[in-house]
Amino acid sequence: MDDDDPAIRVRGLRKAYKDNVAVAGVDLTVARGEIFALLGPNGAGKTTTVEILEGYRKRDGGEVTVLGVDPAVVNGKRGTTTDATARHWRERVGIVLQGTGEFDELTVGEVVRHFAQFYPAPDDPAEVITRVGLAEKTRARTHTLSGGQKRRLDVALGIIGRPELLFLDEPTTGFDPEARREFWALIHDLQAGGTTIVLTTHYLEEAEALADRVGVIAAGRLLAVDTPRRLGSRDSAQATVSWQEPGGGWERRPTATPTALVAELAGRFGGEVPGLTVTRPTLEDVYLEMIGSA
Repeated sequence: MDDDDPAIRVRGLRKAYKDNVAVAGVDLTVARGEIFALLGPNGAGKTTTVEILEGYRKRDGGEVTVLGVDPAVVNGKRGTTTDATARHWRERVGIVLQGTGEFDELTVGEVVRHFAQFYPAPDDPAEVITRVGLAEKTRARTHTLSGGQKRRLDVALGIIGRPELLFLDEPTTGFDPEARREFWALIHDLQAGGTTIVLTTHYLEEAEALADRVGVIAAGRLLAVDTPRRLGSRDSAQATVSWQEPGGGWERRPTATPTALVAELAGRFGGEVPGLTVTRPTLEDVYLEMIGSA
């Protein structure tokens, strides 16, 4: 694969389950080294789309290349490929599902070391365990881990092979706020090392903190793709200025020139404006409006 080629290219992707159309002609390109977040409500088609990219699910139509290879060919669903080609492709792709599995009688260290054997040049198991915040649990049996700790183990198994492309499906489910931010730092570290990351999440603040671009999918269609700041033109949307009047009542005024309005209010109040806030639509506001319209 040429370094200038995208990590993922999708054209006209379609998938239906009997009369239910799950994916209806999705076009998508993910650049190498990018963090891309796919957002959408349950049943929107995002999980089906990602599973097709991972090679777990057969598509009905369209073209898909992942790291320059059609995942359906690699997994024997379309055409043929050699075992060596398929193995090489799988070694380049890391996948963190919503639940990797149960290894009740094995320790964290044993599980990670076992998975490391599947790759020709794995990362150091001890370092990976430390990076996901499980160093103190290395000798703990996995059935003793909390839900959030099991999720960290899932992530460790997804990155042990030093993947070029990493799929993360709801990776921080069960994390407390501190652990979630530690995980965000890990994702940025992986990106700095050249890993391309495709992320699905229901946490809009997570998408905003991590993603270079986000895509919103609803009813099987990709509604928009842009940076979190520009999605739905939120960067140029009207601001809402709120303040408290001397009598105690509250005023709210949408405006395209919030600085001018604040200056006017400061002059009227002779300095500080009581209860002053200036807000623009959040990523969540834009997202909810998009899926509501769809």
